[in-house]
Amino acid sequence: MEKSHKIAQIYGYSVCLTTIITFLICLGSIVNAIIELSDPLHSRCYWGENEPNLASFETYKMDTLKPLQQKEQQHSAPVYVPDDQTIRTMYETTKVDVVRREQLRAYSSLLTNGLLIIVCVTLFILHWIWVRKLTKTEI
Repeated sequence: MEKSHKIAQIYGYSVCLTTIITFLICLGSIVNAIIELSDPLHSRCYWGENEPNLASFETYKMDTLKPLQQKEQQHSAPVYVPDDQTIRTMYETTKVDVVRREQLRAYSSLLTNGLLIIVCVTLFILHWIWVRKLTKTEI
């Protein structure tokens, strides 16, 4: 009987340790999501190699026109270059899209990790109480 109590205690303490580790990882993810919600345009997940920089209209314009200039240099035929008003509209549309996408990703992370924290706390409390009861019955 004592051996089964030891195995049960090892299991219970293992679950408690696992929930603590998971809780800490989720807590870090929640903090990151909150920080990214404060400034979605500068979120670490947004930037890609082919994504234009949305820090300002001027940098967006340069990033957008650079590939067009390269195409024009490679091909002797003229390439369509949009006017400033068209580029401004593209910039605003892209900016709104990126902000919405990053907000959705951050809210999704908050919800997922928040629910996981609730499950971890519940599992920890239940297993901790159970292991404490096992320890008391042994004595």
